[in-house]
Amino acid sequence: MSDEAIGTIALDNADDVALADRLKNGREQIIAELRKLIIGQEEVIEQVLLTLFVGGNSLLMGVPGLAKTLLIHTVAQVLDLKFSRIQFTPDLMPSDITGTDIIQEDASTGQRQMVFAPGPVFANIVLADEINRTPPKTQAALLEAMQEHRVTVQGRTYELEEPFYVFATQNPIELEGTYPLPEAQLDRFMFEIQINHLNEEEELEVIRTTTGILDPQFSHAVTGPDLLAFQQLVRRVPVSESVLRYAVSLVRMSRPGPNGDTPDFVRKWIAYGASPRAAQYLVLGAKARALTKGRYHVSFEDISALAHPVLRHRVLTNFHAESEGKSSSEMVDLLLDAVRVPSSGM
Repeated sequence: MSDEAIGTIALDNADDVALADRLKNGREQIIAELRKLIIGQEEVIEQVLLTLFVGGNSLLMGVPGLAKTLLIHTVAQVLDLKFSRIQFTPDLMPSDITGTDIIQEDASTGQRQMVFAPGPVFANIVLADEINRTPPKTQAALLEAMQEHRVTVQGRTYELEEPFYVFATQNPIELEGTYPLPEAQLDRFMFEIQINHLNEEEELEVIRTTTGILDPQFSHAVTGPDLLAFQQLVRRVPVSESVLRYAVSLVRMSRPGPNGDTPDFVRKWIAYGASPRAAQYLVLGAKARALTKGRYHVSFEDISALAHPVLRHRVLTNFHAESEGKSSSEMVDLLLDAVRVPSSGM
């Protein structure tokens, strides 16, 4: 359905409109800076930027060598944000992420006292590299940081500096020695961003560029305070009742249950459907996407465009689906076909 069919709704005031223009222009400037190092991957970059504008966390899935780490590090450089990379390994401990209390001696008095030494989670953008290579106890050390933007160590709570984001990576093909992420932690990631191989011309450009001398200088058109302002603006974007119902219907349709309206493919192939958090991220992501397109309202197409990255890690298939080669992405395709787009009058 076209945007015109839904109707245009203005933001509250001129300041909001000016900030919306700044978000749209800022996105274009960020992409221009990223292009100094990153070739191709337009959809991946869009989803990373939507994550930033909403204030969420995202999971990056891709085989080794596709520049997952380089992309997130470059984003931090372009935005002039503090970056921290944590290499997840089987022997990583929770305190290696959050930090710990250490005994420190005062040189002037000779007295010793416990002092908190912050861990690598105290950054603006944290890259949890190969997050599924560490046991669930250590994976859980990120949960409070991702949800509350704070950590608790030895009974004391420490606030994390804003803005704060966690981007985690996983290798989808190497499963030996890995620990699947618990559903509760998967649900806290706004998007599952899939990174695939580039086409031939883009890969040729990567090889040409990276085998020469690289020393890019980035300008910081958008910084941390701008991102915080964008996050608040996104939440002020209006959404019509019919668009909200469409997002909620997609999520509710994914859940198997005794309801007679549940499609056959859901009962046959889906073990667990998406939580209400999926609908929240669908709407927030759609709001941010609308602003990047220069619109001050959300369309049905904004919702459907983000259905795959929001739902594919939340819709868990069962044994029957696995035996028949059915993926979560295929389930999302079926959901989009099954859920009718409401009319604008709803």
